[in-house]
Amino acid sequence: MAPANDREAHRQYRKKPVVIHAVRWNGANVDEVLDFIGTTGSAYRKPERNEIAIETLEGTMTASKGDWIIRGVKGEYYPCKPEIFDATYESAAEAK
Repeated sequence: MAPANDREAHRQYRKKPVVIHAVRWNGANVDEVLDFIGTTGSAYRKPERNEIAIETLEGTMTASKGDWIIRGVKGEYYPCKPEIFDATYESAAEAK
């Protein structure tokens, strides 16, 4: 649906303050990552490339060493590059 006018198209929006759960894949903590995803998600290790494949709402995505694995607000899982994670999230404990 097209905006009614140009002014409507250029409004600013802010992300809602939602607390998420995440674990960082360090290349060695495969048990921690698989335990985090548990039975509600689907993931498997690709040892030949030291990656973890995660079934997301958009299809299979790969987490490389250093990436964060996030559980979203609807219980979905997906990988996130560290620079995006750092720009988007802060510790909930520090935010209080």
